[in-house]
Amino acid sequence: MVKITFIQPDDSTQVVEAEPGMTLMEAAKLNNVPGIEAECGGACACATCHVYIDEAWREKTGTPSQMEEDMLDFAFDVRESSRLSCQIKLTPELDGISVRVPEKQF
Repeated sequence: MVKITFIQPDDSTQVVEAEPGMTLMEAAKLNNVPGIEAECGGACACATCHVYIDEAWREKTGTPSQMEEDMLDFAFDVRESSRLSCQIKLTPELDGISVRVPEKQF
């Protein structure tokens, strides 16, 4: 199992576990993490699963594809650490990852 910590805008946290092979978005939805809307269901066709990846984990999550970058143009408060959680496949190397949920999703 991969342990994930979701940090809300008010700094409250929710720790969940998910199977490797799932996406970060799927783990959030299965565990009812507030703020992860995922309106397109993980098709990289919206920006409602936007998260901020903690600096320590950015290299391990890889870089966004051009399609993901295009979708991030529609996200609220995009930062260098912004990613769409539907595009991050969970692997054993991501065990312990920490991500921040933005104040709102579009």
